[in-house]
Amino acid sequence: VLQDCGADCAKFQKSELEYKFNKKALERPYTSKHSWAKTYGEHKRHLEFSHDQYRELKKYAEEIGIFFTASGMDEMAVEFLHELDVPFFKVGSGDTNNFPYLEKTAKKGRPMVISSGMQSMDTMHQVYQIVKPINPNFCFLQCTSAYPLQPEDVNLRVISAYQSAFPDIPIGYSGHETGIAISVAAVAMGAKVVERHVTLDKTWKGSDHQASLEPNELAELVKAIRTVEKAMGSPVKQLLPCEMACKEKLGKSVVAKVTIPEGTVLTLDMLTVKVGEPKGYPPEAIFDLVGQKVKRNIEEDETITEQAVENHVKKVKC
Repeated sequence: VLQDCGADCAKFQKSELEYKFNKKALERPYTSKHSWAKTYGEHKRHLEFSHDQYRELKKYAEEIGIFFTASGMDEMAVEFLHELDVPFFKVGSGDTNNFPYLEKTAKKGRPMVISSGMQSMDTMHQVYQIVKPINPNFCFLQCTSAYPLQPEDVNLRVISAYQSAFPDIPIGYSGHETGIAISVAAVAMGAKVVERHVTLDKTWKGSDHQASLEPNELAELVKAIRTVEKAMGSPVKQLLPCEMACKEKLGKSVVAKVTIPEGTVLTLDMLTVKVGEPKGYPPEAIFDLVGQKVKRNIEEDETITEQAVENHVKKVKC
């Protein structure tokens, strides 16, 4: 499904439950409508894929030509993912302020994608200072850890703040909102990585499903992102070849407002700007024409051409 939608990578979440949770957390009664068992530990065990299942998923991803990785939700999960030879480690927001975990993960030498939900800018500076000397190949994702995420809590402007604070690493976006518009906007702001949760059915049991995209939405998101990537283009503002037809048809010229006899020195009140035939001086040259002498009669409403003006020196644009 992900490959059909045009995504580059499928990411799961891997936990070694006894290393992620303490005993009391695992024994906690879990009575939520999303529960698959009586205690939180049993609930998580029911949902967790085994090592063999992960190996099978990785093999399948390779067969269909898509990258496969996971968020290592504890240090032992990272050990397993390292052994699995994933292309990069995802650090979930819950471990971003887990500094020993960050050090150990960075030392594995694989690229890292680090989410920043629940964190402050001060913490993100600390994360940068810990990871950068060990492993320079990492990026930060702006993220708000709420499911589903409301637009007013997204704070896309943090992307710009990260770009300013950490100019030497890519910045991306991990979204838990509904729909695709906000994620597309993140790309327009320069997000280089976009992570979204995906489900086959938003009505399924589990709090993540309603904050996820169904395959048709994911396909639409990927298509929109590819379009925006093309549209970002160049920062150089110039007349483009594709604009020539419009310029030929609608581009304006300097036109005589009145009849101007040969030898007249031009003043501004003799001139106006219209779509003219043939093309004459461009509108931005009108002030340069003031004070110039004309060397032939110019009829009222006639475009003013270079041939009609004395000593015309064409300004060369550098």
